This record gives sequence, C-alpha cells and structure tokens, in this order.
Amino acid sequence: MDWKPTGVIPALVTPLDHEGNLLEQGLRDVLDYVINNGVHGVFVLGSSGEIYGLSEEQKRRVVEITVEHVNGRVPVYAGASEITTRDCVRTAHMIQEVGGVTALSVLTPYFMTPTQPELIDHYRNIASETDLPILVYSNPGRTKVPVALSTVLNLAEVPNIVGIKDSAGDMTLTSDYLREVPDDFSVIIGRDTLIFPGLCMGAAGAIASTANIAPRLVSEIYNSFQAGDFERSLRLQNALTPLRNLVDIATFPVVLKEGLRMAGVEAGYCFAPARELDPRFRPALQDAVAQATAIEDFDVL
Repeated sequence: MDWKPTGVIPALVTPLDHEGNLLEQGLRDVLDYVINNGVHGVFVLGSSGEIYGLSEEQKRRVVEITVEHVNGRVPVYAGASEITTRDCVRTAHMIQEVGGVTALSVLTPYFMTPTQPELIDHYRNIASETDLPILVYSNPGRTKVPVALSTVLNLAEVPNIVGIKDSAGDMTLTSDYLREVPDDFSVIIGRDTLIFPGLCMGAAGAIASTANIAPRLVSEIYNSFQAGDFERSLRLQNALTPLRNLVDIATFPVVLKEGLRMAGVEAGYCFAPARELDPRFRPALQDAVAQATAIEDFDVL
C-alpha cells in the first residue's frame, strides 16, 4: 500500500455517563478539542476508549459519529481489538461497512496468550477479511503477549498490514523493528515517554493517550522533530513526562477523563468498577494538566 501512518494520533477516550451510556456530544467535543490542537489523526475503540466494555451498538455508533464529525479533517483509525480472531473479523467488518475509516488497529489477544505462530495466523486471517490497512498493536505490559521481531517481519509481507503500534517500552526491540522492517512499514511509538527517542531512531509517529489531554504539546514533539528542531522536541518531551507519570495513579483510563475535564472538556466517566480519581491526587493532576496545556509557555521553559 502507498499510504503510511505518520504523526501524533491520540488514542481517544469514549465519553460515557455514570451508567455506561455513550455521550455522543462528549465524543464530538473531544474530537474537536484534539483536532483543533493539531493532531495528525484520531484513534477510537482502543484500550483508552474502553473497547472491552462497549456493546456492539456502541462500537458502531462511536465509529459513525467519529467519521461524520471528523469529516475528512484528519485520518480516522479504529480498533478491532477483540480476544478471538472471529470477533476481530466481525468488528473489522462493521468498521469497513460504516466506511470512512483510514486504518484498523488490532491489539494482540488478551486473557489468552497465543504463541507467535498463532499470532501470525491471527493477523493474517484478519487482514484477509478486510481491505483496510492494519496496524499490529503490541502492548505486552497489559496483554502479556509479546510480538517478536520475526513475527513482525512475517506480517510485514502482508500487503495491508502497514505498521505496528509498539507499546512494549523496550527500545532495543523498537530499534530491531526499525532496523529490519521494510521502508513502507511504519513503527509507531505507543509509550508517551518515548516519543522523542523513537523519532530519533526512525519511528513514524506516536499513538499517545496523553494527547487526549495535551494534544498541542504532544503534536509539537513530532512537529518540532520534523522541522529539525531537536532541542525543542526533547524539551517538549520532557514537559510531557509529569503528566504521563500520573496516568497510572488510578484505574486506566480514569486519569485521562479526569485530565480532560480539568482541561475544559467533559469526557464523562469510566465503566464500573473503575471509580473517580482519589481526591488526594487531584492537585498533582491539576498542576500537570495546567503545565502540559500551557502551550504558550513551552518556548520559555
């Protein structure tokens, strides 16, 4: 395929009310917030979007609203990340049927722990069932399923498997991917604290959860790097770290929704049993959000 995923793509939250109903206007508000602040794409139905708790109807509606509201402003990525190959194919078919989505992201299975040959079959079978480009999504910290270099090289031979979102946090493995994959295969960084080093090694961009809250800051890490201002890119990366270090102080993705609220965007709540942020952590998060969203201050840090 000629198309290659690049840039900063926020892994968007799914706004929900206390009962787990989709807040449709909330989703539109989040989309406008990140797009107006310079992101290069949007990604729905990921782990940040609580795909694991959404009904089939909610998944479809999220895709429908996103495609309609984005209206071609940036590429739309959508997750087809279920536990079984059959269910991933079903979600991929739904996304393709809705139309308007640029590419799929497919997380490795979770709960079950497939072998590398089983992973290869999994992704090849999904790819054979859709015309959409596919990003392999590796997040072994959550799924306990690694994606070996040999597996990536095998999957890179599939015409519509176009890249990998690498959230392993292992920069040696990342460098192996980047050294060995074909030129038309994108390695996208999935760890927000490693965007700058990933770009230095040749990564094509980042899918970043903190770009929900601080889309301008995260986008400018990439933009500055592409402009050759490596010192500014590194300074912005370091400015993001305090916010990212707070993401895991509550059940994921509670902090993302609380942080968005602090940034002035109502993103609702998370599926139970996740609870709201412990009040003890609110001042630290408020400070981190204020600093990460003060774009006018970045060049005087």
